[in-house]
Parts: sequence; structure tokens; C-alpha cells
Amino acid sequence: MNNLRRFCSLIIVLSAPLALLSARGGFAASSAITYRAYVGTYTAKTNSKGIYEFAFDSAMGKMSAIEVAAETADPSWVVVHPNGKFLYAVNETGNASTVSAFAIEANSEKLTLLNQVPAQGEDPCHLSFDRTGKFLLVANYTSGTVAAFPILADGTLGEHTGIQQDSGTLGPNKERQEAPHAHFVTPSEDNRSVYVSDLGLDRVMVYKFDAGKGALSATNDSAGQAAELEPGSGPRRMVFSSDRTYMYVLGELKSTVTVFAVKNQERFAAIQSVPMLPRVFSGRNDAAEIAIHPSGKFLYASNRGHDSIVVYSINPKRGTLKKIADIATRGKEPRHFAIDPSGKFLLAENQLSDTIVEFRIDPATGKLTPTGEMISVPSPVCVTFLPLQ
Repeated sequence: MNNLRRFCSLIIVLSAPLALLSARGGFAASSAITYRAYVGTYTAKTNSKGIYEFAFDSAMGKMSAIEVAAETADPSWVVVHPNGKFLYAVNETGNASTVSAFAIEANSEKLTLLNQVPAQGEDPCHLSFDRTGKFLLVANYTSGTVAAFPILADGTLGEHTGIQQDSGTLGPNKERQEAPHAHFVTPSEDNRSVYVSDLGLDRVMVYKFDAGKGALSATNDSAGQAAELEPGSGPRRMVFSSDRTYMYVLGELKSTVTVFAVKNQERFAAIQSVPMLPRVFSGRNDAAEIAIHPSGKFLYASNRGHDSIVVYSINPKRGTLKKIADIATRGKEPRHFAIDPSGKFLLAENQLSDTIVEFRIDPATGKLTPTGEMISVPSPVCVTFLPLQ
């Protein structure tokens, strides 16, 4: 049965065009019902052993008990390759940071380490694939660098082929914006550029990308600044509308979402900035994750401190946002959340509560309702899905 499930999984994945890769670095859509979910965690000062896995039924919203998929240090971001055979993880361990390549075992979906390579920077926090699936892009937070690594035929990572250092005017927050901090990297639609949200610079940077060589280089604009946010915003994550006409950037430090109209591949114009917090809230907050529902109608973003998921409707003509609701995540520090590929459920990872809490998504309103499903995972900070059937 496992072999049959695995065969079906690979047929689904291999038939999906690589052009449908999402900025998240995984699968844009799937007709699968059952998935294997992989969970990235922090292992330092926790009882986590590394990467965990559980089965997810997208028809019923059922999550199985967790198991250890692989023991590895601080795998705070994980992505599954579009061919369904490999998983890649950052190892966010300071100046000894690495990126790990794993083979996904055909029968058990457990992970076998293939190799590790230096991250070419400190504290990598995000991974994505280029549009061909031949290169892995890495954002290194502490050093403010982005690097590209070739993915070899056996799934191992080769020597890096490109690296760029973010630079520019620092933001006004002296504690958090004391240096460039690359927090997210994603390729452009034509695969000729990569975008990097830099928390320290209040900018989305753009670099040229050579998809044949995996090389990164500066644009004609030496500053390479595709989009500018309000000073002190601290851009952390970003997401594009399905038609790529709008870009939404989450500001971690000011708890905002800024909407940009896409002028061309290298230039964006800000048209709106919306708050993520209620007016009456005055406590500490760090905004964390952002995602658009597969329908394209709703945008979700998470708050750490307020411990909530805020829901916005997206104006289909203007791309602007209107707040619908904010929903408590029933835990502390939702560093990440994931919308399952069916679009029916949202899984909120509460890092400091060691839980993943499930919510049902209303397809008409976008609102979230807790289903009662919850699993315990030590320090969960990332979830990604692999279709099984």
C-alpha cells in the first residue's frame, strides 16, 4: 500500500509544471487527498530532535500523531522539492549555519541525510526553488546575504553558484535594524530575478538571476531596491497575487501589511499599508507569516504577542485589503502557519506552546473556525506538505 501511495504521489508531482512553484518553495496546487506534512523546529534550548512528520487528511482535516523524520540541528525552514523525492532544510546555527539535503524514503516518508553545505551566511531562515527546480535559494538573516546552490541529480547540493550581500540605508530601529537582514527570497515569474525582503533596510531588494549558471548579480540600479517600505517597518515575508499584479509585504516591526502594485519586474509602487493589530492592543508584537488563500480572495497574516491570525479580503480590481477578523491561535507565538493545499484548513504553529492548531476556512468569507484538532510538536516553526495520493 505504501508503495502504491508513493507511486501515485510521484505521478502527481512529476506531472505538475515547475512553473507552478509558489513563492513558498513547494506545490502550488494538488488533487491529492492525503499528505505527509513535515515540520521544521528549533532544537536549541528545547526538547526537539529536528524535523517531524505527520499524516494529514485534507478531506476530513485529520492530523496523525507526530514522528521524528530526521534528527538535525535547528531546521527552522523546510521545503519539499517538486519531484517529491527530496527535502531541504536550513540549519540556523549562527556562524556554523548549513543547509541540509535529505532523500525522502519511498516507503516510510522518513528522511535520509544526503549532504550538508555551508549556508554562505549566518542564520539562514528561508529557502525557495528557482522556477526550474534546479537551484535552491537561501536567505541568511544575520549576515544579510542570499545565495544559490545547484541541486544535483541525486538530490545533493553542490557548491554555491551565486551570492549577494544586501546593502543600503539602515532603518531607524537601532536594536533590530543595526545591519541588513535578509528574511525571505523568491524568484521572479520569468526566473531572471530574485526578490529579497530585508528587515534591516526596509526594502525589498532585487538581483539578477542567471538560471543557466545559478549566478546572482546586481541590477542596473546599483542599489537594487525594488520596493521601499515605511521606515521601521522591518519587512519579513512577502507574497504575490496569483496574477502577479500585486505584492504584499509583511512588516514584522510595525505589524503592517503593505500592498504594492507591480510596475515591472524590478519596480513596485506602494498603494496601501494596513495594520495587523486592533487599535486597543498596546503590548509587544512581532508580525510573522503571510499567505494568500488558493482562491485568491483572502490574505492571512500572523501576530506573535497578540497571538492571532488576521484575515483580510482582497479587492479583486484594486488589490487592496479590508480586514475581516482576527482569530486567536489558541497558543503562544504563531511564528508560522500553513494553508493546506486543498484550501480547506489552516494550521497555526504556536512555537512557545509546542502545538499545531487546526482551523477550518470558510470558502465564502475567509473566516477561521477551530476544528478541535491539535497535535503537540516541540517548538514548531514551519510546515510543508508532500502529496501521497
